[in-house]
Amino acid sequence: MENVEFLILRNLLHNEEYVRKVIPFVKADYFEDHNQKVVFEEILKFVEEYNKPATKEVLCIETEKRQDINDSSFKEITQLISSLDNEPTEFNWLVDTTEKWCRDRAIYLALMESIALADGKDDTKGRDAIPSILSDALAVSFDTHVGHDYLLDYEKRYDLYHRKEEKIPFDLEYFDKVTKGGLPNKTLNIALAGTGVGKSLFMCHVASSVLLQGKNVLYITLEMAEERIAERIDANLLNVNIQEIADLPKPMFETKVNNIAQKTQGTLIIKEYPTASAHAGHFRSLLNELALKKSFRPDIIFIDYLNICASSRYRGNSNVNSYSYIKSIAEELRGLAVEANLPIVSATQTTRSGYASSDVDLTDTSESFGLPATADLMFALISTDDLEGLGQIMVKQLKNRYNDLSVFKRFVVGIDRAKMRLYDCEQSAQDDILDSGQDEEYNYEEAKPKKSFEGFKFS
Repeated sequence: MENVEFLILRNLLHNEEYVRKVIPFVKADYFEDHNQKVVFEEILKFVEEYNKPATKEVLCIETEKRQDINDSSFKEITQLISSLDNEPTEFNWLVDTTEKWCRDRAIYLALMESIALADGKDDTKGRDAIPSILSDALAVSFDTHVGHDYLLDYEKRYDLYHRKEEKIPFDLEYFDKVTKGGLPNKTLNIALAGTGVGKSLFMCHVASSVLLQGKNVLYITLEMAEERIAERIDANLLNVNIQEIADLPKPMFETKVNNIAQKTQGTLIIKEYPTASAHAGHFRSLLNELALKKSFRPDIIFIDYLNICASSRYRGNSNVNSYSYIKSIAEELRGLAVEANLPIVSATQTTRSGYASSDVDLTDTSESFGLPATADLMFALISTDDLEGLGQIMVKQLKNRYNDLSVFKRFVVGIDRAKMRLYDCEQSAQDDILDSGQDEEYNYEEAKPKKSFEGFKFS
């Protein structure tokens, strides 16, 4: 079976991009096997001198010149070199795996050195060097970025200003308006609502619309079974009342699903975790596993929902207040969004007082005000008897890093709970919405509203 060390050596021979990415961080001492260590030393020497990957022939010739190996070792090393064939390995997974291996090896060697220092077996260093040794090992990372030089990097900054940001658009007019075209990568976006208002419905609808855009979607559920989420998405995409899905004849059901498959190049993966059992570390491992086993990399992640995630910083039974716990979950999820370079959409509960309220504010965020501080976009989903009677739900912006918060601070969208769908309302549905903080003269030119939205009024 191939080990990590073998994969590293093989790709250092055949993948120039990989070489340039990892060679500054891999050390010969990290290799436990002597023969692998020799091969790496020769690879490193060649790369440093000629700035390109070595070849098998070069390695064999250079190894033969070494005075520190005998004939038996040379034979074993040449056999190892000959086995380093050019077999492709998923690049991002390989880089991540190499980084973890380097860190693990650095920590192990640091621990061994620290033990030797503690036992007085090293005359060159004192025990006071142990914290620094361990700290250096823990800091091993492939991140070479040292910051933005304001005066020298102006061209990069200018290009950034004029580059169209990649976003995941909504199929809902006003959500697109308030986000200036959709959800950017590296963001955490939160829907706030009471029990039964529509958190999961919102996420299932958006997940369905993103799938139809040809994007890859990962839906993580900690509240409902995978099959229940799939059932809701079936209702949405197949345009069937959720209560009637089970009554569909199998040939009709199969035809409808196949029709959806023909409309999109995207993939939707639904993964269930037990409530409060999984944290960002588990989700990160899932991403690596999906990339390795299914060659699947999501364009967006839905997590249903944030409050019932776990935190990698605290154990479930740890004595920590809810503010710190929920805030840590939010920070970890946003960190994952940045690391994976995608948007994450999740939800949170309102406080008890916000359940039946006709207006919801940030103060109604259940358990933690640290959550709004971490999120890039946060909005409330508000349902009242009057709105339900009209088949509508109100959306109120609570925090928005993408646009002016006062622009369309409140708006309504249609809701079809039977088919798990949201839809744009006609202008008449917006007429009674009062937003005194909005600018009546505001005109968002990039968005092109449907004719039914012309003459949108504010008061």
